[in-house]
Amino acid sequence: MYRTAPLGKRPRWWTELPLIAVVYAAYSAGRLLVRGDVQSAVDHGLSILDLEKTFRINFEHPLNRLFTEHASLGIPADFAYASLHYLLTPALLVWLFKRRPADYRPLRTWLMVSTLIGLIGFTLLPTCPPRLLDPGYGFVDTMAQYGSYGWWGGEASAPRGLGGMTNQYAAMPSLHVGWALWCGVVLWRYGRTTWAKIAGVGYPLAITIIVMGTANHYFLDAVAGAVVMGVGFLLARPVLRLVERIKARFRATADVETTETPASVSGGCETSAGTALPRSTPSGAGAPEDRPGAPERHREADASDQIPRQPARGGAVDSHPDGAAAATR
Repeated sequence: MYRTAPLGKRPRWWTELPLIAVVYAAYSAGRLLVRGDVQSAVDHGLSILDLEKTFRINFEHPLNRLFTEHASLGIPADFAYASLHYLLTPALLVWLFKRRPADYRPLRTWLMVSTLIGLIGFTLLPTCPPRLLDPGYGFVDTMAQYGSYGWWGGEASAPRGLGGMTNQYAAMPSLHVGWALWCGVVLWRYGRTTWAKIAGVGYPLAITIIVMGTANHYFLDAVAGAVVMGVGFLLARPVLRLVERIKARFRATADVETTETPASVSGGCETSAGTALPRSTPSGAGAPEDRPGAPERHREADASDQIPRQPARGGAVDSHPDGAAAATR
């Protein structure tokens, strides 16, 4: 059986959809707004490439040659790069929402925090991907080479005619790799079948190879994407606790405002605590001014109220006045 969230803690789709839409819109808009100087982006890309060559970790070179020489590898890789990033990730979010509501919020927060950290990376370090470097550096843009087989154009994975709506220099870190790592953890941790766990391991590795083979990212971009996901994982729980504290403070403020509202008494009257209301005599009992149910009048007690009355000396109280009158006659 799947674990369920405590009553009142289950996520609601009408709050989750706008939240995810807002975060993704902010991420997409941020990518466009942080377009830096092209020359600085090229310089950053060449610096990364030089660092990789120094340590002999420029794996994108041989992989790109392999993909450009073999269309049977390059075309599926281009399709995977242009689609899985936007299909599998939201599909797993929906699956978690439906089947793992108790785990959905931490995992969703992990993904969102990591995405926002990636946006900071795009802002601070705009980077030219290998495919946009001068051809003399030995890279071929497979998205352009096999563009006739798919819907994308020559500008990243955007559909034809929409290349201007993407930032091609948002390469560091690689969120293709970061999101794929998130998907892998979800599949490995919550997948019930052996195939799901195999996919949990294979999918992030395949995406890492694809982003380098298509010349969209350097190897260090992929490493940075994994680091960003690690930092996002560490920050997810504190962010959730902060959000809960903010919610609790708002709820407490609302409760205080409610308790400060004066109590309302029927008939539109208001009273404060400790104030006694006048009592009404029961219907049918004698009341002052011969009005049944009229409220009792308050009067101060005096000595005559506490000393019992004595009958007049020498006189007897006859409880049968009618009989005495008859005897007299």
